[in-house]
Amino acid sequence: MDLSLILAIAAAFGLGLMLALLLVSRRRGAGNDDARSDIQEVSGRLAQMAESQAAVQARLAEQMQAQERALSKAVEERLADFSKRIGDRLQESATQSQTTLTDLRERLAVIDRAQKNITELSSQVAGLQDVLSNKQARGAFGEVQMGDIVASILPPSAYSLQVTLSNGKRADCLIHLPNPPGPIAIDSKFPLESYEALRAARDEAEKLQAGRAFAAAVRTHVADISRKYIVPGETAESALMFLPSEAVYAELHAAFRGVVEDSYRARVWIVSPTTLMATLNTVRAVLKDVRMREQAGVIQQEVHTMLDDVVRLDGRVGKLQRHFEQASEDVRQIRISTEKVTKRAERITEMEFETPDGTETELDSQLETQLDTQLDEPPPPQPALGKE
Repeated sequence: MDLSLILAIAAAFGLGLMLALLLVSRRRGAGNDDARSDIQEVSGRLAQMAESQAAVQARLAEQMQAQERALSKAVEERLADFSKRIGDRLQESATQSQTTLTDLRERLAVIDRAQKNITELSSQVAGLQDVLSNKQARGAFGEVQMGDIVASILPPSAYSLQVTLSNGKRADCLIHLPNPPGPIAIDSKFPLESYEALRAARDEAEKLQAGRAFAAAVRTHVADISRKYIVPGETAESALMFLPSEAVYAELHAAFRGVVEDSYRARVWIVSPTTLMATLNTVRAVLKDVRMREQAGVIQQEVHTMLDDVVRLDGRVGKLQRHFEQASEDVRQIRISTEKVTKRAERITEMEFETPDGTETELDSQLETQLDTQLDEPPPPQPALGKE
């Protein structure tokens, strides 16, 4: 029930009670009869008001019960909907959590594998550092790297590893090129210690001193290669110095241009893994061109032989064509003869040579004999086909 209706009923009840009290107070001084009649009237009104109030209370109770039932139903629906939404949200959250945990496990597995790779790489780097710290191992490392590059580009017949020259010096690799320029020697050098000292310099004085040591080491290697691996009449007039590190090669060409020019004058070309690949690709093209020039005479001889075969084949085809033409002419002559024979036979069959008594004449018999003889004679011999 509405709150305004309840207040209106309460106000009406209070107003009636006040009216009753007012009537009683006005008529208190009157007679007893009037007092009793007023009391009875007030009692009647009070009874009516009580009945009205009871009816109102009954309606109010019914309305309150209906509203309570509607409210309970609405609350239950709201609770059911809220429970469903909460359940859906919990299910979605659980699904998302499961997906997140799965992704997290996969990423942790990837991180674990990456960690293992990093650990292995660290051990390999440590092993590489151990290798590079030893001069002999460092030299073997450069030789292996150079050998792998050469083997990946040139055919086995185009190079030799660890070749001893006539002066008793052994080159790491010898590229077999025709004269000129002749075989080219490649030797691996790795001035790592002086380079690391140069990179570790903390001030200009240390850097200058380390730079001088680095330049001196490279010049020493260049002089050794020029003296050992350039042999007149046996090798080319130049040689290659292989640096296994691109960083050392870049530092040398960036900050020590004078050392590079000195190597040019000594006819020793300094190469890195990348520039060695480019050089070997050029060498491979040169070797291919040389092989093609060597095979040019053989190719020309084969072409001349092939032309002779073509001429001979053309002559044989001409002879065969003449044989075909002669055979065609012979067939044409045979056709003419058969046509003549056929026409004569037709004319003979159209003649009548019988006597009155039904016997054949002697002329008929002679013609028949002559025709049989012509038909039984073999064809004239054909010229035999020529043989090659």
